[in-house]
Amino acid sequence: MVTYSKFDFAMSSSILLDSSMRLPQRYKTFTSKTQYQMVLTTLHKLKESGFYWAAITGKEANAMLAAEASGTFLVRDSSDNRHLFALSVKTAAGTKNLRIQCDASSFYLQTDPKNIHSVPHFDCVLKLVHFYMPQSKVNTRSGNMYYIFSAGEKIPLELVKPLSCSLSTLQHLCRKTVNGHLDISTKRDQLPHPLKEFLQEYDAPI
Repeated sequence: MVTYSKFDFAMSSSILLDSSMRLPQRYKTFTSKTQYQMVLTTLHKLKESGFYWAAITGKEANAMLAAEASGTFLVRDSSDNRHLFALSVKTAAGTKNLRIQCDASSFYLQTDPKNIHSVPHFDCVLKLVHFYMPQSKVNTRSGNMYYIFSAGEKIPLELVKPLSCSLSTLQHLCRKTVNGHLDISTKRDQLPHPLKEFLQEYDAPI
């Protein structure tokens, strides 16, 4: 096992990052350079998303989501040093804060600690978020319903609308729209290289 600072840059000189890519100043043990790079890539995409609120607390997230409709959500840094990110979502039973788990090669939600069955795993937090949204084609095909188990309650987990912390550019809005059309995204190889790179930098429809 290799230990790296949670968001420290005392790593291989082959990883070049600018100052805007600094992660929260806490520490975590990473199992490999691959896992570390997965987290950095995810952070870059989260910052582009417009609904990553960084180092706000669960209490602050609760206050911001209090007046929002059920299904409104945001992603933030976890207040627990053992985890990187957290998902705060407004439900019919109030705001719930879920730790986003991270293993050697993926992110996942373990909403029911007693569940022994496998849960969906993703190499990016944005893919995880999109999976639990009702318009997700994968989620619709599977016919599965996921729940949050909290204080004896069983609450449906459904992510409807992100709570934005910044305005998106017109270019980014267009990119998300393109990413939401699978028939278009399968033809990316036919696009000019700069446009293809722009789409690959943020490949989520949310």
